[in-house]
Amino acid sequence: MIRPQPLSVPGASALLYRDAPQWDNQRTAALGSIAFEDRDAGLRLIADTVASLRAEGFAALVGPMDGDTWHSYRLVSESDGSAPFLLEPRSGPHDHAIFSAAGFTPISRYVSSRGRLADAVEPTPFTLPGVTVTAWDGEGAERLIGQLFQMSGAAFAGNRFFKPITLEGFLELYRPLLPLLDPRHILFARGPEQQLVGFLFGMPDRLGGAQPAAILKTYASGLRGVGRLLADTYHRRAIELGFTEVIHALMHEDNVSRERSAMHRAEVFRRYALMGKRLDR
Repeated sequence: MIRPQPLSVPGASALLYRDAPQWDNQRTAALGSIAFEDRDAGLRLIADTVASLRAEGFAALVGPMDGDTWHSYRLVSESDGSAPFLLEPRSGPHDHAIFSAAGFTPISRYVSSRGRLADAVEPTPFTLPGVTVTAWDGEGAERLIGQLFQMSGAAFAGNRFFKPITLEGFLELYRPLLPLLDPRHILFARGPEQQLVGFLFGMPDRLGGAQPAAILKTYASGLRGVGRLLADTYHRRAIELGFTEVIHALMHEDNVSRERSAMHRAEVFRRYALMGKRLDR
């Protein structure tokens, strides 16, 4: 990743990434780490940035995004007012309004849903012939991250705005999370030859007070049905661990996980958007 350029005007600051993932094959930059103290300052910073990028030949600007989708991105576009959950993107009070007023529109939308675990479990445990699910044993954290890296790259390569990342870059992202990891919330699905065919990354919401929810953060699979198997297993294990609620976190609106969450009677409580602006218009 090319080192980002710090931007600032009185009352607003951000980082400009000139090597962002392309938007519809256009030369694209990203605006991340935004801090807008007031509406006018944010609009001024964005206007100055747009003018500079146009002069450099850029065709698009997206944000908020800290360089790529492996890092922090998206803003909160709608909320029920509930407190943020662990690792959830946060937005300042002016962020959405400033991007909208500056001519940005949502180019990718996401939601988080919350539901009762009693409603989320399937009537009978879901099974998949030849596939077994086990929890991480808590050993070999670096090896665990390496396995997640290999499957994540393959599973997410077709996603919009995907950009490859190096193993070392992936390790840098996950090392700070190691103290937060609970092995009971990390599941692996393996096929008949013990090959890895899916994983689920969950965690307790440590920001949730006395009765935290279980967060189903991410899952990926290489075989049809493995995602459903992982989710059903996770819901059941969360109940065994004493949780009563689950958060299905940061799902793309068009992803099958969004449909499955609705089937589990989870209700959307937060919406997010990645915003974009064409600079050639």
